[in-house]
Amino acid sequence: MNESLVVNDSSASSMSAEALPWLEAESPDLNGSLEFSTAPLDFPINPWDIMLCMSGTVIACENALVVAIIFYTPTLRTPMFVLIGSLATADLLAGMGLILNFVFQYVISSETISLITVGFLVASFTASISSLLAITVDRYFSLYNALTYFSEKTLQYVHLMLLGTWGVSLTLGLLPVLGWNCLDEPASCSIVRPLTRSNLTLLATSFFAIFVLMLTLYFKICQIVCRHAHQIALQQHFFATSHYVATKKGISTLAIILGTFGASWLPFAIYCLVGEREYPSVYTYATLLPATYNSMINPIIYAYRNTEIQRSIYMLLCGCFQTSRAYRSRSPSEV
Repeated sequence: MNESLVVNDSSASSMSAEALPWLEAESPDLNGSLEFSTAPLDFPINPWDIMLCMSGTVIACENALVVAIIFYTPTLRTPMFVLIGSLATADLLAGMGLILNFVFQYVISSETISLITVGFLVASFTASISSLLAITVDRYFSLYNALTYFSEKTLQYVHLMLLGTWGVSLTLGLLPVLGWNCLDEPASCSIVRPLTRSNLTLLATSFFAIFVLMLTLYFKICQIVCRHAHQIALQQHFFATSHYVATKKGISTLAIILGTFGASWLPFAIYCLVGEREYPSVYTYATLLPATYNSMINPIIYAYRNTEIQRSIYMLLCGCFQTSRAYRSRSPSEV
């Protein structure tokens, strides 16, 4: 029994080194960290890659529906929905990238395709995180400049934000393809091969900067919401229960948004800074997989909770379905 386990472990390590071109293969003396069962395993595909592919499939399906609804619904052209569409597009591309990465690993494996796939994923996830920042900025200005928010100038600002978001994302995604990779210098590889450690450090540092900026903006949003609620209470000479509930609900929603974002990406971002390429690849998988869940949760938080998108879904799925429920357009601060 012990002899068979040794054989299986060695075969598993060789399989891992060949089948995972974009994750640094682990050294033979660390194979035991991947052993989850004492039963002999002879599985040609890494289970972590299957889970990433499944995650990508769910992400692509969820966000494809959001993109289609926003694209084919003329009434969803306000700055808020333009930004939600950008987020859904980025997450859709990220999901497709995870699927393509799985296919290319086990069907068409080459260094060139590995570079293109990793660059595509970097650009997609960067655009997703940057779109979340753009939505946060939009929410802040919708409260801070409520009187002038619904104007042509706001739409111009949104287009400029999107241009910057996608421009920076495409640039970061092209860097590995254009030569900033570790294919010629394996010693400079990071936990995500073929990205260099300096490249991954840049991406992780950018994430922390965006996360801190989002924390600051949401803190200011909470201050504005509480101040508005206090002003309403003073005008009515008492703090109505409905106002208290609305304020509490708004702050709870902001906490859920930040909590979900942080819980998804922080483990991977921290590991990008402290991890070494010699570490077992299971650590990379275990932190990367939850990060992909953020793109799975985004359409639920930002799109499917919106009543106008819900109405469009009902019309899409039910054809001439007529609902007696009253819908109203909501501002970004309510979404």
